[in-house]
Amino acid sequence: MNKKNILIALSIVFVTILASGILISLRVNKGTQVDDTNELLASVINTDGDYVTVQDSNNIIYTFGMNDDDIQVGDFLKIEYSGDLNKNFDLQNNEIISYTSADVTEDENGIPTDFLDNGIFKDYYKQAYKKLKEMSLDEKIAQILLVRYPDDGIDVLRDNQFGGYVFFEKDFKDKSSTEVKNMMNSLQEVSNIPILTATDEEGGKVVRVSSNPKLASTPFKSSKELYASGGFEAIKNDTIKKSNLLYNLGINVNLAPVVDVSTNSSDYMYDRALGQGSEITSTYAKTVIDASKGLGVSYTLKHFPGYGNNKDTHTESVTDDRTYDDILKNDIPPFEAGIDAGTEAVLVSHNIVKSIDDKNPASLSPSVHNLLRNELNFTGIIMTDDLAMGAVADIADATVKAVLAGNDLIMTTDYQSSINAIKTAINNKTIDENLIDKLAFRVIAWKYYKGLIFERQK
Repeated sequence: MNKKNILIALSIVFVTILASGILISLRVNKGTQVDDTNELLASVINTDGDYVTVQDSNNIIYTFGMNDDDIQVGDFLKIEYSGDLNKNFDLQNNEIISYTSADVTEDENGIPTDFLDNGIFKDYYKQAYKKLKEMSLDEKIAQILLVRYPDDGIDVLRDNQFGGYVFFEKDFKDKSSTEVKNMMNSLQEVSNIPILTATDEEGGKVVRVSSNPKLASTPFKSSKELYASGGFEAIKNDTIKKSNLLYNLGINVNLAPVVDVSTNSSDYMYDRALGQGSEITSTYAKTVIDASKGLGVSYTLKHFPGYGNNKDTHTESVTDDRTYDDILKNDIPPFEAGIDAGTEAVLVSHNIVKSIDDKNPASLSPSVHNLLRNELNFTGIIMTDDLAMGAVADIADATVKAVLAGNDLIMTTDYQSSINAIKTAINNKTIDENLIDKLAFRVIAWKYYKGLIFERQK
């Protein structure tokens, strides 16, 4: 080949390489997926200076470094990014290639596809969405509140239509079975949508119902006592007996079992826990959930992601210094076992778990909720512990933070403050009404799943 032909050939190669580089650059700038580029469709649930927080259809929350004044809460975005997302935490360090507005699609029933997670309540999404469309904003906000029962509970419920009430020992004290049933029936009669009636009937130290001798001949024993006397067979029989009592009284949610792993008698949670290691506690969680099925009472695993050896969050802020690996190895398995057995609800603690989120209590942490949704594939109801507890009572906008963290139900004593906080957040665009719709939708779907709402699907 002569020198002229060599120069021509080299020129062709150079132009080809240059054109390829330009083409790749154009593809990236236009957001077309190239090597190591991935795509996420998600709703914007919060914007904060240089950060944007979004939630996908699996209810996993991601926070990206994105500074764009045109991005608003409620926008639906297609985000293209480099590398892989860390789905167990909310804050991401991926490079954002591009982000553009996207259209929210709907299924054949008109349900937005970002509401559809193929979850445990999926067979009831059609009815739930139809019911949701008939509700006012006030009713949808009230539906995501699980409120501590006030003295004038019937009148308050008539005016507010809460998702449910939580009953404490004082609410049952000295009442007969007939009086409790009448109380529950009266509440259901004023509810446009049947309410969740919840209590903590753990056994042992926490016995809201069976502490009343008019309702039970003896208080239910603790899980520790049952296991020591009769193993898992005793726990199974106790769960059935407990469920039958609660159901006959009109109570449809038990805020139990405690599946925290605690083997040290000096731990705050030891008296309420099984007192065994992770493996046996996992079998305990599965035993309770299996035994409760079909008896009309939903059981709630608590306190995610595991209470450990921490102090009492009823009275003070508590920080958990354990490593992430330690929590995954020892504390998560009982929750995983209960979820695999079909639990419908998980209650999140107020502990600050430093290895997951060193700034927020677990109940207000998107990272903790991501761990539950992603690592454990939980698609049921996530609820906070009571926001009146000392660990979170002084946190500004705790209700709003609880909504943005990924909770479906907010347990609250000061319901009016929670309602006002959510309304204010919607008005100032901190929370989008669509997010409230999504949460209320899941709560209503749960009620269909539980058989509280009886309507034939058309």
